[in-house]
Amino acid sequence: MKKQFLLYLAICLALSFNACYAPNNAQPLESATVSSAVTMDAGAIVEAYGAHRNLPQVQGSGIVVKLLKDDTNGSQHQKFLLKVSDNITILIAHNIDLAPRVDTIQVGDTVAFKGEYVYTPKGGTVHWTHKDPRGNHEGGWLQLNGKKYE
Repeated sequence: MKKQFLLYLAICLALSFNACYAPNNAQPLESATVSSAVTMDAGAIVEAYGAHRNLPQVQGSGIVVKLLKDDTNGSQHQKFLLKVSDNITILIAHNIDLAPRVDTIQVGDTVAFKGEYVYTPKGGTVHWTHKDPRGNHEGGWLQLNGKKYE
């Protein structure tokens, strides 16, 4: 029953997303101003989470609910949790060896993101929020208060 509800919610959100950002819309997604906690790709994240699937690229936004200690094993990653829907919180793992740290981030901030979604039972992780120095992987980014970190 829960999976059916999540699928229904994902479909509804996807339909709403398509209605708001149809191809004839003059404002492309990447230049859209983030004005709320609703993710641009919420339907895709909800569906992937419900189906236990990864997504090669996802773009959206969420509200920072917790700042975590940096992961310093191997490549260094700045980590924080974003609430992207009523029921889903994702981990952002931002490689600070390849992209600038988001120094001004605080709990309650709205952060936009583009990166790769990896399913986890806790909500998922978004990584590759930076450019690929080798050019083999589509680049991602984080955006806070109009400043892009990539």
